[in-house]
Amino acid sequence: MDDLETRELRYFVAVAEELHFGRAADRLGIAQPPLSRAIRRLERRLGVRLLDRDRRGVALTDAGAVLLREARAALDAVAAAARRTRRAGDPKRPLVLVTKAGASHELLRRLLDALAGEPGAAPVEVLLCEVGEQARLLRDGHADAALMHRPFDDLAGFDTEDILAEGQVALLPAAHPLASRSRLTLADVRDVPDLPIARWPRLDGSYPDGPGPEVRTQSQLAQLVALGRALLVIPASSRAWQWPDHVAVPVVDAPEVTTVIAWPPGSRSQEVAALVRTAAGLRTAFAREAHHPAAGGDGPEGLRILGPMTSAPERTDGRA
Repeated sequence: MDDLETRELRYFVAVAEELHFGRAADRLGIAQPPLSRAIRRLERRLGVRLLDRDRRGVALTDAGAVLLREARAALDAVAAAARRTRRAGDPKRPLVLVTKAGASHELLRRLLDALAGEPGAAPVEVLLCEVGEQARLLRDGHADAALMHRPFDDLAGFDTEDILAEGQVALLPAAHPLASRSRLTLADVRDVPDLPIARWPRLDGSYPDGPGPEVRTQSQLAQLVALGRALLVIPASSRAWQWPDHVAVPVVDAPEVTTVIAWPPGSRSQEVAALVRTAAGLRTAFAREAHHPAAGGDGPEGLRILGPMTSAPERTDGRA
């Protein structure tokens, strides 16, 4: 019988992460002997050895490494299902929209204003996160929808709607000679001897090779740039968190960045559908402003308007 219980998976993950039965038992709040018996029963049921045990300690086998990866995903999915179910059962809950702190600020502000003006619209709670965290928060049920950025963010498995495309800018210390330029190219900002490009983590958490400092938060980056220790090429809309000590200069040949709204696949939530429609309506409004600046003012700097809406969740009475 191949059915696995979540308790068994939790036990195995604890041992596989600690690689020590005593520490795993303490972490789980149980005694070590029943934990050891549970892991051996799991190995017998699956017909494979998951752990190598000897005097030097505990090590994962190849099969154990596979189960660790799959067990983590399964436990995350179970936890996400529980969160979404509880949220769906609360008719007064707000819709949670997650986005990177400081990113797409003008779009986010106008989206919230537009939703507030919609009769009967669900209240929206904004969850601000650091770079690369939106996908996890959306997958694990902490958020209902996300503003994300192609090609930087992990969009795999989500339904998405493109909203706006924009150019990128180099964020520089104000006193640096490059800050006086009206425009830059990627060649201009690469290999600047006294100002390396800061390195964000990849989607898998690793960092690209290079001389620049490793950063994980916007505040780390902001201070490093202000101190003259780094520069970064970022989407133009991320200038919302720019310090007075910074200067942003357009990088004319940098790849465009597309802001999308993303939501879990197969969602049938009325609230998410309304959010996506409102975001698509903003795209239309930005397009009108770009073509008629006298009537509505200039659109957000560096933004290009995308085509018509292609998809959205179906409207039903369900909340998911």
